[in-house]
Amino acid sequence: MLKLYFHPQSRGQIARWMLDEAGAEYELVHVDLQQGEHKRSEFLAINPAGKLPALVDGDVRVYENPAICLYVAEKHPEARLAPPPGAPGRGRFLSLMVYSTAQLEPSMGEALLKLPHHPARGWTPFDAAQDVVERELGDGPYLFGDWFTAADVMIGSMFIWKRWFGGPPDRPRIAAYVDRLLQRPRCSMRRE
Repeated sequence: MLKLYFHPQSRGQIARWMLDEAGAEYELVHVDLQQGEHKRSEFLAINPAGKLPALVDGDVRVYENPAICLYVAEKHPEARLAPPPGAPGRGRFLSLMVYSTAQLEPSMGEALLKLPHHPARGWTPFDAAQDVVERELGDGPYLFGDWFTAADVMIGSMFIWKRWFGGPPDRPRIAAYVDRLLQRPRCSMRRE
């Protein structure tokens, strides 16, 4: 059985949402961040970066949310959470998966902290990142029209976090997108 190393106040929420959307059977392994369990040798053998989340599947160790989402999508193809290799849209899907943490997350963090944008850091300003997401959304409810994918888990979770942390109001199209995501029955990122 899959084991997700998790703390509810971590990025582990994203991996948990992906596992739930896939209908995967998994065990949550609580990691006590306050006690430093994520920095102990037992956990560092799973994720040498000492961060959450981490996923264990037998001898396989996977860390970082995009990697976990890709792994789960490929392990559960019946859930249809990713275009298969070689399929039309696969390149766009992979690009969105990486964009979520390489561009969107750092630019959003910068905006939430009200830090000045410095192009030398390598990511675009948050307004530009939102422009990209709006273009990618097109007219559909999700990034791939009516088809919900792991890219929606990754991109959508960033905007859900932004709401949680009291960021500036979402643009209307992004706000409607986040509302749709939060209404999904398997979305574990709702604040109850």
